[in-house]
Amino acid sequence: MQHPPIYPFPIPSPENSKRNCVIAFTTPQNYAGRLSELIQLKGWTPLWCPTLIVESTQQTISSINHYLNFTSNEPYSLLEDFSALAFTSRTGITAFSEALSINSALPLTPHGEILTIAALGKDAELLDQDFIGKMCENPERIRILVPPIATPSGLVDALGLGQGRKVLCPVPLVIGLDEPPVVPKFLEDLAKKGWIPVRLDAYETRWAGAKCAVEVVTRSEEECGFDAIVFTSTGEVEGLLKSLKEFGLDWEMVRRRCPRMVVAAHGPVTAAGAESLGVGIDVVSSNFGSFDGIVDALSHKWKSLENQES
Repeated sequence: MQHPPIYPFPIPSPENSKRNCVIAFTTPQNYAGRLSELIQLKGWTPLWCPTLIVESTQQTISSINHYLNFTSNEPYSLLEDFSALAFTSRTGITAFSEALSINSALPLTPHGEILTIAALGKDAELLDQDFIGKMCENPERIRILVPPIATPSGLVDALGLGQGRKVLCPVPLVIGLDEPPVVPKFLEDLAKKGWIPVRLDAYETRWAGAKCAVEVVTRSEEECGFDAIVFTSTGEVEGLLKSLKEFGLDWEMVRRRCPRMVVAAHGPVTAAGAESLGVGIDVVSSNFGSFDGIVDALSHKWKSLENQES
């Protein structure tokens, strides 16, 4: 597994010259590079502690291809039966694109009803011309939808009323952890809007093992060698709690060891999930379409504290 760049010393930054902080974050590899870079740009030191492994497998690619391949009885793919394709994560788009790349034929014929493809925030950048070209030779059949609020519920609202139409939902297959309520609620909300949601396990999300808590445990023993921890999904929180348990620790013990630690959540969905697991959140990003929001929220938090101290 290739780690994002982690520097042994903070990078000077005029904006945060008084506070060169170490920021632990539990993001999986597919998002780690982006968040690590933003942390460095703030003049802080990133400390990557991934609690989840997120990746596609031969089984999940096969599941996607079930909807992309032409059937023996019909001259079209099962994807033609859907009015929308709703992605709730960047990994879902990547896995779908991977399956498209190994498919010999385009899944959509040039003529037919428009397929709406929806994605959240910066994830929609992956729905580029290359992706659309793998779907259909007629780009007019594809409509890209990016909801103004980058949450699953915002995606449901943006899709509108389903009126009995089908929506394909590439989501993770969670292994070794309890599935967070985000995906089941997303599917339930779509059904309430009149859609017929079809769940597609497009990739796997697995616990990374006890080793992911080593840095947190070690640094918490050293008078807390980090200033903040950032969670970008509920699954990451559960993964860390499970790892801490392997070391005979719980979250309250870490909190007592690190009284100055700031706990940050990327958006209200992650914050609510963390709170439900007993992890109190100090900072929630209001701009959660990208990771810029969470690093800005941390910066604002520390500036407020510095103003109070002065």
